[in-house]
Formats: sequence, C-alpha cells, structure tokens
Amino acid sequence: MRSACWASDDGVQILEFALVLPLLVVFVVAIYDFGQAFNVKEKLNFAAKDAARFGASQPTNDLTQTAPVSVTAIRDLVDADLVASGINDCGLGPIQLTSSLTWTATGSCSETSNFTLTIERGLVINSGPQGAAEALKIISTHVDITYPYQWRFGSVIKLIALSSTATGVTQIETDAIAANQD
Repeated sequence: MRSACWASDDGVQILEFALVLPLLVVFVVAIYDFGQAFNVKEKLNFAAKDAARFGASQPTNDLTQTAPVSVTAIRDLVDADLVASGINDCGLGPIQLTSSLTWTATGSCSETSNFTLTIERGLVINSGPQGAAEALKIISTHVDITYPYQWRFGSVIKLIALSSTATGVTQIETDAIAANQD
C-alpha cells in the first residue's frame, strides 16, 4: 500500500524551482557578463586603433623629449575614447619614458589590477621577402592597451559553489599598429 505523503504532487514544482533557480541565475549572469566583456574588448580595440592612426599622423621631431607633446596627445585621445565609451580610465596617469621611443601610462583600477597604455613611436616593420637585402623598413606607431575586466560572474557562482574563491579579474589586451606618415 502506498503512503499518503508519496501520493501527492503538492510542492514538487516549488522544490524543482528552488533547485533550478540558482543554476538559471548563474547562466543568465554568465551570458550577460561575457557579453559585457566582449563589448569592453571592442571599445578597447576602437581606442587602440584610433590612437595608432592618430599617432601615425603626429610629427616625430619631438620624440627626444622626456614627455613629447605628440605622445601625450595619443595618451589623451585614448583616455577621451575610454571615457566617451563609458569605460573607467582608472585614473590614467601621465606618460613615462620606459625605453627608447616607448612610453607607458598606468592607472590603478583596484589594489590588485592596473590599466596599462604603452605607446611605441618607433616600431620597425620590414616589408618585403624575409632576408631580402632591399627590404623596405616602415617606421610605425604601436599602441598596446591592457585593461582589467572585473567579472560579475565570480560573486554569483557562490550561489552554487559556496566555497568558490574566484578572483573575477581578467586582463583584456589589445593593440594596433599604423605606419608613421612623416
């Protein structure tokens, strides 16, 4: 004979919903978060390409200075592009000469993650067949952006895995190169 408590389906749907809801929330947040990360990557791509094109059109006669006006203008353009697209510039600082014809500006997004902008005004690209004596050397501007993306997924995954210690920060990196015009 069947017990009366097993004969009723009352509450089964509520129990199923309670079991599936955390998993559903994690999937929805993950989809949203990956979409946001892709959006940030595209905005960073735009900023890098815009800066490389702008830098390629700038004169190179001021590159012997510690903080050339042409390089500072590239840094300012990247900063303006990020702010205009709604991305935190993390307090991007002034440019610093790091090596010959290479400058870096950094911003602190958190205690453990930094935003880094590297501008190289003298990247040499060899055009033509490799090893050819008459290869054309093209002097270019190279802009590299490394940006920390804070995942929201890390805090939501704790609904399922209570002991999760996901840090939730990924460095998104992009760069662009354009041949100097002077």
